[in-house]
Amino acid sequence: MSKFSAQDYQYMTRAIKLAKRGHFTTSPNPRVGCVIVKDGKIVGEGFHQKAGEPHAEVYALRMAGANAEGATAYVTLEPCSHFGRTPPCAQALTDAKVAKVVASMVDPNPKVAGRGLTMLADAGIEVADGLLEQEARALNPGFIQLMETKRAYVRCKLAASLDGQTAMALGESKWITESAARRDVQRLRAQSCAIISSAKTVVTDNAKLTVRHSELGDLANDYSEDALRQPVRVIIDSKGRLTPDLALFSAPFPILIVTVKLEKSLQWPHFVEQIELPNENSDGVNLDALISYLSEKGLNDLFIEAGAGLAGAFIEQNLVDELILYQAPKLMGQGNKGLVSMPNIERLADAKKLKLKQVTQVGNDIKVVAAFTEN
Repeated sequence: MSKFSAQDYQYMTRAIKLAKRGHFTTSPNPRVGCVIVKDGKIVGEGFHQKAGEPHAEVYALRMAGANAEGATAYVTLEPCSHFGRTPPCAQALTDAKVAKVVASMVDPNPKVAGRGLTMLADAGIEVADGLLEQEARALNPGFIQLMETKRAYVRCKLAASLDGQTAMALGESKWITESAARRDVQRLRAQSCAIISSAKTVVTDNAKLTVRHSELGDLANDYSEDALRQPVRVIIDSKGRLTPDLALFSAPFPILIVTVKLEKSLQWPHFVEQIELPNENSDGVNLDALISYLSEKGLNDLFIEAGAGLAGAFIEQNLVDELILYQAPKLMGQGNKGLVSMPNIERLADAKKLKLKQVTQVGNDIKVVAAFTEN
């Protein structure tokens, strides 16, 4: 018999829905929602909106006011127990004299990891956890994976025709997919901490790799341009192709140039940082070291937008958690450019295996989301 009632599920479902409202603004912080209920009525609710700003519990307590005393708080993530950029929420709930706190999951952050629930229990507040835990975990794959494994969650986006071609032999590639799929990619950028691409892609497309508010579709109505956080643009440039006159540098948002040897003769804008990550086994950048570096910086949700060579290298080295593939209902024929380059895959037994998570239609294109599995 479940320890949770139908009403408990109802209120936590509402808290999860609230958490999703921070989907494009909270990163690298987790998306969290909170609902406060008293006498069968919601008296306060809120969600975490942006790193450095109040947590979900604080917004909910502000709305509840004196009604929080004796109420039950439903939170999608265990209330924090430590001082960060904001005070501990467990203490705020204690001070408000709530009677019970229900959390979807224990916070995997080692600074919390059960301490928030213990703090509440020690104050005489009834606590419970595990309600809709899988739904709560799905809110924050990057945050959770970084806390549990010290490695960021890595997505790789690719687009191709039905016969697996990404560009014509002469390089023409705009546009294989239609506008709805491109808007969807803008949303993926917006939810990410960093976009990883190659100097080759940046130079060929003269790309900025920013979140374009004007191309977010209906989502633009829910988020102002200022509210959206621009991800760090991580550009792998092992051959020194980047120059300051590219469109990439006209958008004044953080850029990390990753190379095998620093180029000191060029004058980069103030928002540009350079690092060296040479690979002892090749003349390129050490991709595993790059993921580790970004993870150590707290960038927990990484999004790869690159051509067949770099995307294939990440996949071949087992550095990608999730593949997002857009397929256009077009046939481009043989002799054009394929989806990924993985030169060391020579036998079918070595092929990278995936588990389908989602197949949907986006406009006139197909979107496939799949997780990589161990071979």
